[in-house]
Amino acid sequence: MTFKLSDYRKRMDGALDSLRKEFGGLRTGRANAALLDGVVVSAYGSEMPLNQIGSVSVPEPRMLTVSVWDKTMVGPVEKALRQSSLGLNPVVDGTTLRIPMPPLTEERRRDLAKVAGTYSENAKIAVRNVRRDAMNTLKRLEKDGEMSENEQKAHEKDVQSATDEVVGKIDDALAHKSEEIMQV
Repeated sequence: MTFKLSDYRKRMDGALDSLRKEFGGLRTGRANAALLDGVVVSAYGSEMPLNQIGSVSVPEPRMLTVSVWDKTMVGPVEKALRQSSLGLNPVVDGTTLRIPMPPLTEERRRDLAKVAGTYSENAKIAVRNVRRDAMNTLKRLEKDGEMSENEQKAHEKDVQSATDEVVGKIDDALAHKSEEIMQV
């Protein structure tokens, strides 16, 4: 068994990518099509993601539109949007739903910033778990005689620097998202 830092690095980067997707679903004052990624519609006897029933676009900074492909699905899409935890109020216009983005209150902005902080902390925990796995693998390889102690120490430094780099990127992403949320 050999040690490949790139495998662990890929897992750490996966935690960062996951965080960015979660941040995309956080509502800010600006319209973002990724905001509706988590909306699920009861359609054709099953639960389907909104993006499989219609196309989402951003015609204006404070407006989203959903063009529903099947006009019988307009009602269920509207219902799903109203029942989502996003606090949106769609306006039906034929097979298109216009969704104005209401301005956020100061209190709601603070709450969203806290949620973003929770997401980033979860991503850091995931990165630290990957680091722990890598360190345990290195110790086992050294104990089994497949790696010298010097090699182990060098790899541990590499793992730690990769961890520090990804955690720094998570902190940067959080700072950027918090700034975006608090912007009026």
